[in-house]
Amino acid sequence: MSNATGSIPAAERQARVFIQDAFPWDRQQAYLFDIDGTLLRSRDRVHYESFAHSVRQVMGLDLDLTGVVLHGSTDPAILRDGFRAAGVDDATWRPMIEPVFAAMRQRVGNRREELQLVTMPGVEAMLRHLDGNGAVLGLATGNLESIGWLKVEVIGMRHWFRFGGFSDRFELRAEMIASAAVKARSLTSPGAAVCVVGDTPSDIAAAKANGLPTIAVCTGNYSYDQLIAHQPEVCCTNLVDLLAFSQGDAG
Repeated sequence: MSNATGSIPAAERQARVFIQDAFPWDRQQAYLFDIDGTLLRSRDRVHYESFAHSVRQVMGLDLDLTGVVLHGSTDPAILRDGFRAAGVDDATWRPMIEPVFAAMRQRVGNRREELQLVTMPGVEAMLRHLDGNGAVLGLATGNLESIGWLKVEVIGMRHWFRFGGFSDRFELRAEMIASAAVKARSLTSPGAAVCVVGDTPSDIAAAKANGLPTIAVCTGNYSYDQLIAHQPEVCCTNLVDLLAFSQGDAG
């Protein structure tokens, strides 16, 4: 998830695109798109504030997420790290995780009108391009399912996605990606080529853990140099630049 409110840093506005060994990035049979930082950016704190609000409501505890890594994480892992930072043992919070999730879903849903979401550059054109090539498009996000679908509905992109992988049952991002890949292949073929699209090193690592390629986009909190160091098959400053590079056959 993301609670960042700024625009793409000036240092990232120079178009940079890397495609490993002529990898056919737009000819994969299915794509798994991350949400926060990849499809959209949140200019509100609705999702972020739902963690502390829900923990207080369900458990009567104050949860401070200061210092907890949010970008590339999952909602269960964010809660885990928040509790551990506060010295709350697993035996205390894990039995309460489902009621906390339920409170989070309700809290974010009730504040739908407060969501301020901005679509990342080139997303609509990229989805149209991949769909036009016959690919099956899905989500693969650290968000809880109802929260993830709500975000893409609010920005008017729900119609592009046929399925999703979410964190309700998965603390580890790699396990969520594995589940999403199974869904993708059930809609295509058992051996279908599935590609992950994300904006963090965690997206790349989770993809690699499942033997999947990654398109890394620098529209979140990580720079081009930071992401390419993790050896994704594709790295680009944004999806506009990737489309322009490929259509122009730039070197």
